[in-house]
Amino acid sequence: MINQRGNAVWNGDIKGGGEISTQSGTVKAPYSVGARFQGEKGTNPEELIGAAHAGCYTMFLTGNLTKAGKQVKQIRTESKVTLDTSGDVPKVVKISLTTEGEVEGVSQEEFQQFAENAKENCPISQLLKAVPEMELAKATLKQ
Repeated sequence: MINQRGNAVWNGDIKGGGEISTQSGTVKAPYSVGARFQGEKGTNPEELIGAAHAGCYTMFLTGNLTKAGKQVKQIRTESKVTLDTSGDVPKVVKISLTTEGEVEGVSQEEFQQFAENAKENCPISQLLKAVPEMELAKATLKQ
C-alpha cells in the first residue's frame, strides 16, 4: 500500500483564503472562493482533480502502450472537470478527457482502444466513477 497526502489550510471566513499543498512539496498554491468560482488567481479543487486525473490517465495509457510493445514518444492529456453551480450545492457533473499521442507501431483505431481502456481503468478514473458523466472526448494519434 502506498499513502500519499494532500493538505489544505484555510484562513478566515468564506471570503478568506488558504493554501493547498502536497506531501512532496511540489505543489504549494493559494486557493480561494474567487479562484474557484470567479476566475481569480490561484487554484481550486476541481483544477487539481483535473491535473491528477490527466497525470494518472497519461501514465496508465503510456504503461499499457509500452507493455504492448509500442514506442511512445509523447502523450498529452487534458482532463476538463465541469462544476455545476446552478443547484443548492455545487456538483462535479462531467469530466472530459482529450488525449493526443505520438506512438510508433499503433493505428488510430488501436490508439482509441488503448485510450478508452485507460479512461475506464486508471486509478483516478476508477475513483471518479461517481461523476455522472466521464467521456473520452477525443483520442488523436499524431502521424
